[in-house]
Amino acid sequence: MDFSEIVEAEGHLVDSQILANIMDRVIECGAVYEVQDFSLGRTNDEFSKLRLRVIAPSREVLVKTLEELVELGCYQAHIRDAVLRPAPLNSVVPDDFYSTTNHRTFVRLNGNWTEVGNQRMDGVIIVRQEETGATATCRKLRDIREGDQIVCGAQGIRIQPEFKARDRMGFAFMANDISSERRAETAVRKVAQLMRMIKSEGGRIVFVAGPVVIHTGGTAAFSQIIRKGFVDALLAGNAIAVHDIEHTLYGTSLGVDLERGIPIEEGHKNHMRAINTINRYGSIKGAVEAGVLRSGVMYECVKHNVPFVLAGSIRDDGPLPDTMMDLIQAQEAYAKQIAGAQMVICLSSMLHSIGVGNMTPSWVKMVCVDINPAVVTKLSDRGSQQTVGIVTDVGTFLNLLAQELWG
Repeated sequence: MDFSEIVEAEGHLVDSQILANIMDRVIECGAVYEVQDFSLGRTNDEFSKLRLRVIAPSREVLVKTLEELVELGCYQAHIRDAVLRPAPLNSVVPDDFYSTTNHRTFVRLNGNWTEVGNQRMDGVIIVRQEETGATATCRKLRDIREGDQIVCGAQGIRIQPEFKARDRMGFAFMANDISSERRAETAVRKVAQLMRMIKSEGGRIVFVAGPVVIHTGGTAAFSQIIRKGFVDALLAGNAIAVHDIEHTLYGTSLGVDLERGIPIEEGHKNHMRAINTINRYGSIKGAVEAGVLRSGVMYECVKHNVPFVLAGSIRDDGPLPDTMMDLIQAQEAYAKQIAGAQMVICLSSMLHSIGVGNMTPSWVKMVCVDINPAVVTKLSDRGSQQTVGIVTDVGTFLNLLAQELWG
């Protein structure tokens, strides 16, 4: 054990279980640790501080351990600037590139800590020298250009993990575990309280929604939530718009009469009739302006100037003229609406929810609602650990939420 390095960390290390995770991670990597100093925060707001010596049997094990500890908020005590290497080609970076997380990140440049902009997971960091000083920004691999200066390795990287919230509204209690046995009414009440607080402070709330919103009878409640100004953007796929419009025009969703709960004759063609109608007017907005589309989720978005992004897939019927079939274009449009959001609420759309989770910084509160606990768990497992899961029917959730917001 001849190779060692001293690392430090600070924050709510104990109640967020970060301290235990740091120690476990060192052992898992094949190294050992020696606690040189630890001071426990004495108040609700005061951070704890850790100074740890990591000892490894080889340089390779030490480097691997230090890289793993960066994700937990550790940084090397003997601070050195980050290592920068040029990108050899467009969309190609050096093999030892630093892969970003969704946590707030700082890079040591010219002896100073610089916060990384456009933080998201699964990206790289590029550094540029401006007249006002060095800047650091997250970029997708596809956006890298030859010669860009890329941060490599773990040296000069500092992450600030999101700590367990010590909120007085009790919102954090829902993040402890995901269970279908938890009362939906209690969870909805906390979500409504947080939504009102965010809007009172001028913040933005983004919804991610799947067609189950329509199938489960959530249209009226969701429309009301949009009307009342609690939705600042809607991110979805082609299906929710198609079935929302089908429901508005024909009273069905997937050919099922939502009032009676039974399939109707030739109802299977109603979603195609809905697409055909929108095609006739060129867009959803065109149908609204023509007076053909008079209610529903998409109608309310148009009438109240709520931006929506519909990202297409290979299975889409039509698709609607508003649906973006260029995947990269859709991803960029999603990211634009997420920027600056304080809260994201995902309603029974696993793939779109995971996609949004990948783009969203960890300090943005996320709520995932789905009847399937596995969907809620998967979002958290994919790196969006700030996600609060609510296992319930989406239609029930929306109706309860509408009641709580102004009931």
